[in-house]
Amino acid sequence: MEDYLFWRLAYFLIAEKDYRLVQMSKNQNEIWLEKLESKDTQVVRLLRRNLDWGNSLQRDIDLTAANGENIRKQVRKRELTILNIYITAYPPVDDYTFRLDPPSGAGGKTKVANILIDRAGYEDGLKKAGDFLGTSISFDLKQEYEEAEVENVKRAALGNAADKVKADKAVFNQGRPIFTYLFIFIQVAMFFWLEANGGSEITSVLIEYGAKYNPLILEGEWWRFFTPIVLHIGLLHLIMNTLALYYLGTAVERIYGSTRFLFIYILAGFMGALASFLFNSSVSAGASGAIFGCFGALLYFGLIQPKLFFRTMGLNILIVLGINLLFGFSVPGIDNAGHLGGLAGGFLAAGMVHLPKKRRFGIQLLFLVLASAVIYSGLSYGFSPDRELDEESVFVMAQEYTKNREYDKAYSLVSERVENSESSSAEMRLLLSYLELERGEAEKARNRLEELVAEQPDLDGAYYYLAVISYNEQDTAKAKEYAEQAIELNPSEEGYRLLLEEITGNEVQLK
Repeated sequence: MEDYLFWRLAYFLIAEKDYRLVQMSKNQNEIWLEKLESKDTQVVRLLRRNLDWGNSLQRDIDLTAANGENIRKQVRKRELTILNIYITAYPPVDDYTFRLDPPSGAGGKTKVANILIDRAGYEDGLKKAGDFLGTSISFDLKQEYEEAEVENVKRAALGNAADKVKADKAVFNQGRPIFTYLFIFIQVAMFFWLEANGGSEITSVLIEYGAKYNPLILEGEWWRFFTPIVLHIGLLHLIMNTLALYYLGTAVERIYGSTRFLFIYILAGFMGALASFLFNSSVSAGASGAIFGCFGALLYFGLIQPKLFFRTMGLNILIVLGINLLFGFSVPGIDNAGHLGGLAGGFLAAGMVHLPKKRRFGIQLLFLVLASAVIYSGLSYGFSPDRELDEESVFVMAQEYTKNREYDKAYSLVSERVENSESSSAEMRLLLSYLELERGEAEKARNRLEELVAEQPDLDGAYYYLAVISYNEQDTAKAKEYAEQAIELNPSEEGYRLLLEEITGNEVQLK
């Protein structure tokens, strides 16, 4: 009877109470079951052994408590409760009841409750176990069972446990990481291409090959919401993102399948770039937004399959995500807007496609509406004529116009910014002075430059432009004075030397 009861109880816990078989002894008389998401009893240990003496029972209880403490540390639980059930034909011949008082592991963090079930009092023992688990356990048992009957219930228990393992494995095998490896190949190839064409850390090279650059996006180059996904700034940036993509991308693609992963990754990358466009004026590139989208997809998986998520990867994912977010907020120069946008994008994209073979049209429609609203709002605000660009974006855009000799566009942009701002930077006003010179408005430029040098006497560029104006007006003495001041402030600037040589007609040796 005891063998049958052992396996019948195991079947009840596995099939009806959703415990999972995590360990079984070679002779199959000891089973450890886990249900870590349970608030009451996370581990159940079943032992089928005839106990003769109380001291052997005590040794086993102490060993169980020690093993339980090791389990608690491995699964990183603050506290762990173990139900330790002994199934024996007869109780120990000496006094043993005091030994069943629950011992604890180190620091009282592992609590072990011990129950002994024998042939004569099995009903009482099952009731105690049921009370501890918060359920009712009642089996109609015979005094004797055929070996075939024991084998049948054993096979049912182990088969159910195996089915749970297969079901879990199936969740993580919905696709091979085809697109993960493809994106890794593309971003590595693009890194070497950038290096061969000037360097991946050179801003002009990054802009030329598709980095997120607000002025050109505003000019209509919409593809810059997508191309930054495969560009990286420097070798360290590439290595970090490639490793992250390898581990996170493969997990997401195996869970969601390749087609869903591609959609999640692209949409997360786009929303990361969109958030960066809205909140960060700097040139940026990298797969970080799309990779944070993988975090978002895993969080959605945790929302839909919380038990499996926390049993397999949940705590590690949350810790790594927290570290990355903390790092992004505390270290300057990191495009945290892109990270958060990608995280939200991955979560929304995962909700839109949902998990394979588990369609939830209502939820998917809700996430589609949410994602559409977020994207529409972001694009509307980003491209709104009423949106006031930050000074850095205006300056960068004006420089781009100036480089392309579109002086009127640059002048319109900069003059509006300077006139409508009470605290324009010296660099912005210096650029406006240059544009006024190019437009033939020398007097306006002179007045502005004289104000600049009065406020900021060490602004060498202002002296240079004053020298140019004076020289054009045939005032060589004044031009020479301004040029010499510019050289004194910045002796390494070749253009200043050439201007002074033109003014004086003599060769100038820079110190």
